Amino acid sequence: MNRLRLIALFCAALCALPVAALASPGGVAYQEPVAALPATDAVLLGHVMHVRGSLPGGGGQTVVLERRAADGPWVQVATTVTAGDGAFDAAWKTNATGHFDLRARPATTDGAAAAAAAAQQNSTATVYRRAVATWFGPGFYGHRTACGQRLTHRLLGVANRTLPCGTKVSVLYRGRAITVPVVDRGPFGHGASYDLTAATAQALGMTVTSRIGAVRVG
Repeated sequence: MNRLRLIALFCAALCALPVAALASPGGVAYQEPVAALPATDAVLLGHVMHVRGSLPGGGGQTVVLERRAADGPWVQVATTVTAGDGAFDAAWKTNATGHFDLRARPATTDGAAAAAAAAQQNSTATVYRRAVATWFGPGFYGHRTACGQRLTHRLLGVANRTLPCGTKVSVLYRGRAITVPVVDRGPFGHGASYDLTAATAQALGMTVTSRIGAVRVG
């Protein structure tokens, strides 16, 4: 009976330990992943992107926001401090274009930091560069583009003066985004950097020469 009582007391004491005090294999303290999502997953270069979430453990904790392009290294872009309930709002004034993984993590410096950061839940966002775009189609249907494709009213793509044929470009217009390949050369007027096929313009709801966001994504 005494032995069973000791085992019961030991189990009760173990269950009473806080989760953060339990160790994972290798002796690294366990930390719950930070829940963090960007307020919007698309933003223009130079604008502020807000990433909001919560961190277990209450207020006064420093949170680090990091971004990563493709398989590159994680780069710190902002820090913030949690409110009393653990909530935070990290603001990154975007300074690079591209498609990024984002993560928010506690700003710890002990041996568990690397393992904890690797376990964080990632979100994604795309940062676009401002550009002017026109659109084309009527009068050219049936003709071959400079990239060798036949232009039809259903062809999705853009024309650009320098990007290689087939390069994937994400185009943002009034909250709508579409990723299409470079299919032609141009534009050659109106100070534009891109010329959208009629199908691409229609998908975005663009009817006249307009300011867009554009970024190469592949």
